[in-house]
Amino acid sequence: MQTLYPTTALEDWVTEFYLRMKIYRPNQIDEEIIAKRHAIFLHKKPYPSFYQIVGRYRGITVDNRVLKTIQREQFFHELCHLLRHAGKQSKMPHSFRILQEWDSYHFTKYAAIPHHMLKFVDFEDPYVVDIMSGMFKITPDLCIERLEDIKRRRLLLGKEMTSCAQS
Repeated sequence: MQTLYPTTALEDWVTEFYLRMKIYRPNQIDEEIIAKRHAIFLHKKPYPSFYQIVGRYRGITVDNRVLKTIQREQFFHELCHLLRHAGKQSKMPHSFRILQEWDSYHFTKYAAIPHHMLKFVDFEDPYVVDIMSGMFKITPDLCIERLEDIKRRRLLLGKEMTSCAQS
């Protein structure tokens, strides 16, 4: 089944990020390897997740008290901050901080279920959420959000094609 829909710039960025690391399949997405390839120290401790940059040190700490699927999602969220954002959130204007959090939220969905891996998903399967959750090792909630995004974009594409045909 074709999964064509208009991708976002962020979605394309994530796909290129994975392709540069030669990550093509869901089972290749590994937080430890991704962190290592980007010289990021990954820690699992009983604290809320956060990222840290001190000089040349870059680290991500995820909360080891939560499920592995949630730890994975926390990793992607903090990874986005490390790779794509600058500045100290506590010292920036509120609207800029909100923009960074919006970016991290969407990055998490795209990093967890990248566009170039959608070809491995059977969207017609009645258990698609459970299958995706297991395949990508993330929560069913995140799978549902990603599926809703995909559905919206496919509908948008259909509407654009319909309006082009009517012109």
